Amino acid sequence: MDKYSSPSDNGLFGQRVSIAVGITILFAAIVSLFIISFDVFLLLIAALLVALPLRAAARKLHETTGLKEGLSLILVILGVLALLSGMVWLLAARISEQIVQFKQQAPQALEAVRNQLESSSLGQQLLSNIPSVEEIQQNSAKLMAQASGILSGTFGALSNIYVVLFMAAFIVVDPKLYRDGIILLVPKAGKKRTAEILDTLNHTLVSWLLGQLFSMAVVGILTAIGLWALGVRLAGVLALFAGLISFIPNLGPIIALFPALLLASLDGMDQVLYVLILYLSVQTIESSVATPLVQKKMINMPPALVFGSQLVIGAFGGLLGLTLATPIMAIIMVIVKMVYVQDILDDDSVQVAP
Repeated sequence: MDKYSSPSDNGLFGQRVSIAVGITILFAAIVSLFIISFDVFLLLIAALLVALPLRAAARKLHETTGLKEGLSLILVILGVLALLSGMVWLLAARISEQIVQFKQQAPQALEAVRNQLESSSLGQQLLSNIPSVEEIQQNSAKLMAQASGILSGTFGALSNIYVVLFMAAFIVVDPKLYRDGIILLVPKAGKKRTAEILDTLNHTLVSWLLGQLFSMAVVGILTAIGLWALGVRLAGVLALFAGLISFIPNLGPIIALFPALLLASLDGMDQVLYVLILYLSVQTIESSVATPLVQKKMINMPPALVFGSQLVIGAFGGLLGLTLATPIMAIIMVIVKMVYVQDILDDDSVQVAP
């Protein structure tokens, strides 16, 4: 033993080491649990994005009309369900009619595309990489396995939707219960600040969703006008699909393009080119004008940070993570600004929300 140290000093040092090791293990356990349950966290964020706007709309209706908040919530939910049901009812007959027409004309369209490709060297190279009917039949077992994977993925997506709606139903009925539960876990001195942070997070998520709905509406309306002017079949359905799928950043516009090009091919390759230009133009307007304007008005987030969060969170959470990357980053920014910058650094000059 060192002659300059005493047993009490050694005991205090050992205690500090034990506390540091314990904190490290606890932090590692929390991080590991978060990584393992990251999919559940994404589903919770999705449920909040469903529940909080409904509750905000009900509160607005309550303040405007004087109706009880519970009745206002019922009216809002019934209004949303009526809108969705009306859209399905209006489009169902038109879609089934166009599907029958597409099945009749698809072979001629595919043959025309093949003939067009065979007229150029690049097209011939593309055709050489497309499997023939005989190759498809030989690989039928592999294709069936892939189809089974797609089917199981579809059931997985449906189960996720069920979980999201189930959690959203509990949250929308009594959000105060969960808000008060979180505040209850905080020491008394920080309860008021925690309530302010939760209210700001609520406002941020609702504002982001409203901005996203506005961008989706811009995409849908511009696409509908363009497809109608070009005379493309199922213009309304394609525009609705383009608007809805644009909720998925980066990947959504690409997914929306394929059915539009397929239907445009029924009217020749010139129509395909026009539709391609239309979708590229709409996407340019949405990404360079509508989205930056909305984000600046609703939530103040740097575009590079948004794109980076989509890459990182999408790598961990797949398609759902990519879809919810922006609201998750908005949550992180609010917490960092309010907890770290304002409270710890004591810098109130940083603006949390626009």
